[in-house]
Amino acid sequence: MENTTIFITIGIYLVFLLGIGKLFTRYNSNISDYVRGGARGTWWMVGMSSFMASISAFTFTGNAGAAFQAGPSPIIIYMATNMAGFVFIFFLAGWFRQSRAVTLQDLVRRRFGPEVEQLNCYMAVVLGPLHAAVQLLSLGIFCSAVFGFPLIPTIVVIGCVVVTYSTMGGRWAVMATDFFQSLILIPIVVLIAYLCLKEVGGVSGFLEHFNSPKLGEDYKFINAEGHWPGDRFSSKWMTVIFLSIFLQTMSFIYAPRYLAVRDGKEARKAAMLTFGLGWIGTLIWFIPPMVARFLIEDDVLAVDITQPVTASYALIAERVLPNGLLGVLVVAMFAATMSSMDTGLNGVTGTVVKNLLPPLFRKLKRPPIAEDRQLFWCRGVTLFFGAMIIVNSAWLGIQEEVELFDILLLLGSIIGLPLAIPLAISIFFKRLPRWSYFSISGCSLIPSIWSYIEKWVTGEGWLMHDRIMWILIGSLVGTLLSLPFYRYSKQVYRDQVDKLFKDMRTPIDFEKEIGGANDTQQLRTMGNVSIAGGLFLAILLILPNSLSGRMCVLFVCGFVILIGSLMKRTARLKDEALKVANLDTDVKES
Repeated sequence: MENTTIFITIGIYLVFLLGIGKLFTRYNSNISDYVRGGARGTWWMVGMSSFMASISAFTFTGNAGAAFQAGPSPIIIYMATNMAGFVFIFFLAGWFRQSRAVTLQDLVRRRFGPEVEQLNCYMAVVLGPLHAAVQLLSLGIFCSAVFGFPLIPTIVVIGCVVVTYSTMGGRWAVMATDFFQSLILIPIVVLIAYLCLKEVGGVSGFLEHFNSPKLGEDYKFINAEGHWPGDRFSSKWMTVIFLSIFLQTMSFIYAPRYLAVRDGKEARKAAMLTFGLGWIGTLIWFIPPMVARFLIEDDVLAVDITQPVTASYALIAERVLPNGLLGVLVVAMFAATMSSMDTGLNGVTGTVVKNLLPPLFRKLKRPPIAEDRQLFWCRGVTLFFGAMIIVNSAWLGIQEEVELFDILLLLGSIIGLPLAIPLAISIFFKRLPRWSYFSISGCSLIPSIWSYIEKWVTGEGWLMHDRIMWILIGSLVGTLLSLPFYRYSKQVYRDQVDKLFKDMRTPIDFEKEIGGANDTQQLRTMGNVSIAGGLFLAILLILPNSLSGRMCVLFVCGFVILIGSLMKRTARLKDEALKVANLDTDVKES
């Protein structure tokens, strides 16, 4: 009965997402609409989409497994991101929107020039789909092992749904589906955390388990060196990981999340929602896997997968959730992966159509893409890269030797961080010459590459946090070496940088620069979608459950319906206020 309910829940949910994608197709008329929602997205839709893009199924698997083993120590990863959130709220979110960029690579070109823009374009085109394929594969493997889903069909179905609604609706569909998926994710994870705390006697009972001899030294926030493999969760590990994530988060890489809002003020509000939810998530993400360690440790370790600890969240949820809601958890895990995948897919599309193809066409002496053909190209590129993601993920799933997976991890660890660091440093150090991107990256790459050469030669590699520490030191050296040469930069480049930084600090006049606000339409549409989704979830009330079980189902569906109702009410009040304002204007004119 439970498996049937899960499959029905998933099936209707995926069809629902396709309907949302179709619904928002009419919002697109040009490449700006398709790639950044025409810069008309409301703060609540952009903020929720940004929040969903920041999590993935790894939150419920890999990070949950770390919490199962080491307790609160992995929280440092989320704390670093959330601390960077304060900088976004007060500065970066508004600056990024006020840059007037359409894509990330627009910002990169204005900061460092077309050479760096094109390098980042090709890196995004190569690594983006591979990263998404591995994410999709990881979700498929987990669902196959824990829930018994067939691997390849799971990959193909989820991938096709994401590609379909992303192709139809572009950024609008991405934001809308992310918003709806967040309304399902939030209540189910809150409910699971509450039920887990209830299982161990509340907060006080939860904290008492930390003194259990069974846990020993494992649940100390900072652990002694050597307690965990690779000195994980030691003071040095915690410091280096915090600094690297904090620095990477405060980067141009995160700019696309805020290019879709109306202006800088709306961007700051979106950042407040994103990181506010992030702080709440930090408090509740890791409660279930820790409770799993307290109560069902042997059951978790008995799961027949390579890393059984990654199943801790799913197994404890299966134990505490009432009949029918396990399918909603699976949907939430799907949502976490799909939200990261659709955002990345939309970003790659913008990069290709807006930044990679135009200079390529000029070199080939072909005419630029006509404005009335831009949407056609956007949809074609989205479809192409979406198909690549599905094929790569399925291929990885059926082969025995996953060399591509290893190559991706290698490229990400050796090249990813060194290439990302200059995009963070250059926000706060204005007086950097045009070539500084290569000097900073180059100095960062030296210890990164050397650590792997040493491993190949001697068989003994560096610890991860030692490599990251020397990469950060290398980037600092590259920055200090570059700063004195800014005075020798060409005036054209210096003017370009001055203009970028001036734009980032200049407020946007939405009516003059963009116009055509549709805030009320977004409220009304998403309100209707949310109420419909909540009513669908309410069908789970007919399943056999105790009174407390029915109250749990009512909490989840009631949350979705309540948010939808509030949105519709707000839209109605805005319409009434607009009618009154128009009436007053007519009276004054008469």
